[in-house]
Amino acid sequence: MVIPDSTLQALNALAQQQGGAVALISGRSMAELDALTHPWRLPLAGVHGAERRDINGKTYIVSLPTALRDEIAAELTSALEALPGCELESKEMAFALHYRQAPQQQSAVLELAQRIVQRYPLLALQLGKCVVEIKPRGVNKGEAITAFMHEAPFAGREPVLSAMI
Repeated sequence: MVIPDSTLQALNALAQQQGGAVALISGRSMAELDALTHPWRLPLAGVHGAERRDINGKTYIVSLPTALRDEIAAELTSALEALPGCELESKEMAFALHYRQAPQQQSAVLELAQRIVQRYPLLALQLGKCVVEIKPRGVNKGEAITAFMHEAPFAGREPVLSAMI
């Protein structure tokens, strides 16, 4: 994915006009968002809110315990070997099971993710376009927006949402 320079310039101009009160909220990681929006460093929420960076650059991360993350990664890797065309994207705090190249695997991927989430109460599912994500329960874009709305320069403003990347 590439964000056109004209869009980046418009975002930067809007951020300056609004005193910095522009944030990007996405299912993508903050690292991906930073690469997409370089050279600007906007407040961000990535991985559906599991990662967040405020206006001052302070980051907040909801992560999974390492042992749990490793156990789930091994299980997903093994299970996806039986589902050709599916791909595991392992994030620090979530897993994305992609089936864009194998749409016929949708139900199998969903069942696999549901089995894992049922075993671990601190996990939840996030469904997307040809992807099923496993992430920490209670983490979502709405909570990330709420957190921003309690901080300067967002506090006291009315949030306006646009298409998300």
